Amino acid sequence: MPLATEIVEAEGHLIDSQLLTAMWDSVVRREGAFEVLEFKIGRTNDEPSFVSMRVTAPDANMTELLEELVTLGCRVSRIEDAHVVAADRDGCAPDDFYSTTNHQTHVRRGGQWIAVEKQRMDAALVLEREASVERAVCRKLRDIRKGDLVVCGVAGVKIVPEFRARDRLGFAFMTNEISSERRVEVGVARIADMMREAKHNRERIAFVAGPVVVHTGGGRYFSELVRHGFVDVLLAGNALAVHDVEQALFGTSLGVDMETGKAIEGGHRHHMRAINAIYRAGGLRQAVDKGVLTSGVMYECIRSGVEYVLAGSIRDDGPLPDTVMNLVDAQDRYAAALRGVSLVLVLSSMLHGIGVGNMLPAWVRLVCVDNNPAVVTKLADRGSSQTIGIVTDVGLFLRQLASALSDS
Repeated sequence: MPLATEIVEAEGHLIDSQLLTAMWDSVVRREGAFEVLEFKIGRTNDEPSFVSMRVTAPDANMTELLEELVTLGCRVSRIEDAHVVAADRDGCAPDDFYSTTNHQTHVRRGGQWIAVEKQRMDAALVLEREASVERAVCRKLRDIRKGDLVVCGVAGVKIVPEFRARDRLGFAFMTNEISSERRVEVGVARIADMMREAKHNRERIAFVAGPVVVHTGGGRYFSELVRHGFVDVLLAGNALAVHDVEQALFGTSLGVDMETGKAIEGGHRHHMRAINAIYRAGGLRQAVDKGVLTSGVMYECIRSGVEYVLAGSIRDDGPLPDTVMNLVDAQDRYAAALRGVSLVLVLSSMLHGIGVGNMLPAWVRLVCVDNNPAVVTKLADRGSSQTIGIVTDVGLFLRQLASALSDS
């Protein structure tokens, strides 16, 4: 079997982040072998390590192996600019296009490394030229146009994985386990500190919220966060807004009285009556303006000027006039709303949370709160390695978070 050989290099926090072990595992898994040529260990937490190694693998496996190694932060050591190929049709990239990660990426052009803009995972790298300045940007496949210069292969591409500290922001003790009440309180306090820091630095905070926020009684506490200026962006589905309006108009959520916890006779119709009331008003904003909607999460967001996007699904009743039912448009509006955020909190919304995770660069902090530990870990499993997980009831979490931030 013919063999291929490449020399690859990597620099960064290779040991603490366990990247070095992952690189070696990738080589072995691809039936290859490696020889470490040079290895320098960083002497402090801030000093990076460096490794250079010769990788040998069956010729048929080398391309995929190099793609894996580049994803882990390696770069091919031979000095070479990125290879680009013009797209031959709209919506399609060349077959060997480079598929991005959410880590900071650089492309080598003209002997210089260009930082990639609009970083996100599962996109192509496209070179653009403005006023004689060449830029590299992440672009979804559907947005590629015939003639676009698309980066292909891994030569001339390097990524810089985010540093995973031994105790990531003090949250390492909370991962992959169901947190006790004491630990949830500690986690809430630290998240409150992160939010205060973000607002102090005039950074934007986004929330991805599911209807469970309303069902668990967390709506009133989320409204407090909005009133105190801790919510800049709200991303959700149709259901959150519908049940929030239902509670505001009828005091129920899914027909259950929010004060007594008892099902109301005929209450199963309340969410449809809520949708009808908003339609009659012309939409959520019009309902607020006309005095139809006078409380709740959506009311507070509209009054406070919070940017919100409601993305629809096939299961939606109504849906509300404000809900974006075109999936591509909803994705684009989510991505636009997330631009420039520094912190995202996902509250019991697995599908929307994973979707948002796919849109974020790795340096945006991501907190996932859910009572199902599988949901908490799924974001990290899908590539959003920066995820911090808290396993608890989202209503309880919001009550504690609002209390922790009440003095801010």
